[in-house]
Amino acid sequence: MRENTILVVVDPIAGPQQPVLERAAWLAKQGGARLELFACDYDPDLDAGRISTVWIPEPRASEQLLLRHRRALEEFAKPLRDRGLSVTVDVVWDHPLDAAVVKKAAAHDYWLVAKDTHHHNVLQRTLLTNVDWHLIRKCPAPLLLVKDRKLSAEPNVLAAVDPLNEHDKPAALDDRIFSFGADLARTVRGHLHVLHSFCAPMGVELPPDVRTVVAEEHRAAMTTFLNTHPVLGDRAHIYEGLAHECLQQAAKEHAADFVVMGAVARRGLKRLFIGSTAERVLDRLPCDLVIIKPLEFELPEDVD
Repeated sequence: MRENTILVVVDPIAGPQQPVLERAAWLAKQGGARLELFACDYDPDLDAGRISTVWIPEPRASEQLLLRHRRALEEFAKPLRDRGLSVTVDVVWDHPLDAAVVKKAAAHDYWLVAKDTHHHNVLQRTLLTNVDWHLIRKCPAPLLLVKDRKLSAEPNVLAAVDPLNEHDKPAALDDRIFSFGADLARTVRGHLHVLHSFCAPMGVELPPDVRTVVAEEHRAAMTTFLNTHPVLGDRAHIYEGLAHECLQQAAKEHAADFVVMGAVARRGLKRLFIGSTAERVLDRLPCDLVIIKPLEFELPEDVD
């Protein structure tokens, strides 16, 4: 059974002005959810008994460092509790951060795992070394990556589906994306939009008659999907083009506050160099991003 809790990944030394704290608090207030502030730290020098990067005189230095972080998280939690929210804190001695978050999420059934996201440089985008990318691929719970921006008074939630499952997605994943998007839109008292995009295989230019047939096939698939996943008014959208480009365009045109989309972990060396659609749009979207995994998602072997 799902825990009505948001796991909030925070930096204990960054101070209280972290966008994820306010966004998670607002969502918890809207949805009657609890918050759990989570941080981890690790210093191999402390583990080895050498105090070189942090000088703490007590013999159990790692425990003292975690206690310091816990106190910081309690300071973050106090004003949130003063607003009537239920807030707990947890600090662990673990590394790297993404693995610690995944282990934590795997042990629970959180409504959301929330984390700030920032612009990633070219090297990070090429080698996929950033924590956010690892969480996109490995986090089993719905993952909210928060941008530093204000939400609309009536937030727009854009759910990206693929009813023909052309992007190697299990069909049931669209149901999860739609259901989460609809639940989120209700929670924030906003509006749900549904997007499907398509393009010619490998980006080739199709003859006009073939292009018409392909477009009709996708429209028919979208119509079938909407028969069991209805949205109000003109909030169902079909775009032709590359998925990551269409997502960016749709998010801007429909003033999205949240984009909800799926991610399927794939194995193989090429994943180090070829990002998924979620990874491609992370820096380019003007809004928050929510990543949904398939029901049959399995934790990677490197997560114990």
